[in-house]
Amino acid sequence: MGEGRLRKAGVLLAGLGVFVFVLTLYIRTLAPTVLYLQGPKLLDAVMLQMQVSVLGITHPTGYPTYLMLTHLFTYLPFGDPAYRVNLGSAVYAALAVAAVYVAGLLLSRRVVAAASGALAFGLGTALWSQAVIAEVYTLNALLVSVTIVVLLLWREYRKDRYLLLSAFLVGLCLTNHLTSGLLLPAGLLFIALVDWRRLVDVRLVLKGAGLFLLGLAPYLYLPIRAAMDPPMEANNPTNFGRFWYVISGGNLTGSFFSFGPSELPGRMIFYWEHLLDNTPFLVAMVALTGAVVMLLKDRAVGIFLGFLFFGWLFHAVENDIPDIDLYFIPTYLVLSLWAAAGLGTLLTEVESLVSGLPRVTKRVILGVLSVMLLVLPLLGVGETYAEDDMSGVYRGRKEIEAVADNAAPNATILHHRSSMWYMVLVERRRRDLTIVDPFSHNKEVSYADIVWPDDIDLATTDRRYGTDDLSGMTTAKEAAKEGRVYVLDQGATNSEHFQNAGFEVVPVREGLLYELVPPGREPYARTAG
Repeated sequence: MGEGRLRKAGVLLAGLGVFVFVLTLYIRTLAPTVLYLQGPKLLDAVMLQMQVSVLGITHPTGYPTYLMLTHLFTYLPFGDPAYRVNLGSAVYAALAVAAVYVAGLLLSRRVVAAASGALAFGLGTALWSQAVIAEVYTLNALLVSVTIVVLLLWREYRKDRYLLLSAFLVGLCLTNHLTSGLLLPAGLLFIALVDWRRLVDVRLVLKGAGLFLLGLAPYLYLPIRAAMDPPMEANNPTNFGRFWYVISGGNLTGSFFSFGPSELPGRMIFYWEHLLDNTPFLVAMVALTGAVVMLLKDRAVGIFLGFLFFGWLFHAVENDIPDIDLYFIPTYLVLSLWAAAGLGTLLTEVESLVSGLPRVTKRVILGVLSVMLLVLPLLGVGETYAEDDMSGVYRGRKEIEAVADNAAPNATILHHRSSMWYMVLVERRRRDLTIVDPFSHNKEVSYADIVWPDDIDLATTDRRYGTDDLSGMTTAKEAAKEGRVYVLDQGATNSEHFQNAGFEVVPVREGLLYELVPPGREPYARTAG
């Protein structure tokens, strides 16, 4: 009994160690404050920081579970709200790594193998990059990994409560990211392979269906919150048509099946290159070996994980969006489980080979091998740390200070999905300004022409401010009739367009903010001086 308790304590301490290790790395590299727009790495982060803080309505698919759950982090007593939202991503990622450890343990029966697989996932470039900013992908990884753990626990103990819990979790997963919907057919396939009789148990199926629908309940947040007139409701899901547009992915659905059969080999090369950037080559090879071993030794789990891997892979390589590499994260999760299974098999085989050796020699060999396996996912961690380190990123804060300190009273600021929303809605600063988004960078997502301080919904502001000129020139001319006009430099700003329209483009903060001065007017800074 004493040895059993000691072993359990070792299992728990190893899992806790993996969790604390990756969480420490994530926090050390965490973005310290409000972020900014930068494609493709930071397409949504600054908007999510604002929308989580004010409980707004985000772009399709709405992400209600992410919004509500991460909002709880904004009540922490340290850092600014943007930092707290970023911290939520770090915690979700570390918990996902811990769940991968548990799943790996159930598959390999080896603490070292499970820890190595979990570290391979947690130290991968893709997950780490999302653990240090405001994004939905780490919560998706957490919900997916926990669902896999629960299904494996059901296979282990054959208790119906695990099946019912998995049904609820699958529904909940959908409310955070639609790609997790693959868990539904994969889970049903897994149950059929393990014990098909559970699928014809009417009472169990009805209970499962009810819990699945209960898991979808966070979607109700969208119409309920929209009806409360939140500070940001660009998609306004108050009727069924708008509600379905949001939860079904809106304009994003058009990016699927973007590549024909002849392009698939190139897309697979694209995935392979990202895989090697994310995972050390040796870990990738161990994972692929583990997939074969698992399919031969554990058919149900092998088919289950293979179904998930190839389903997620196909969906990702057929998508044409700027940050599609983030859709690879669930495949990396499966690869990490395969790696744990492969390493567990390796340890078992080596243990069998050295069984006839003296006890001390056997322990030394197994100890050295275990250390090597734990070091394996650490290969290249220094480069990954440097690549994903956001701890010194203050661009978003500098944007806010440039505008807050320098813009003329009652001026108009032209921008696109920037930290300006965070400034006026979260920090409640410079609410005298008119914040206009006239640009075409992401017009299909319905942020163009959203305006502060007028009604922040697309239909009203488009009637009031819409120009059908997505270059920003017409908006600048109209705003100049009322007062001072500035444009936030977000990397894609082309000053020549404004100069050709007759404006003098005057730097206020070089690389951050420019005043657009019409003919016959002096720049504000010069006038104020």
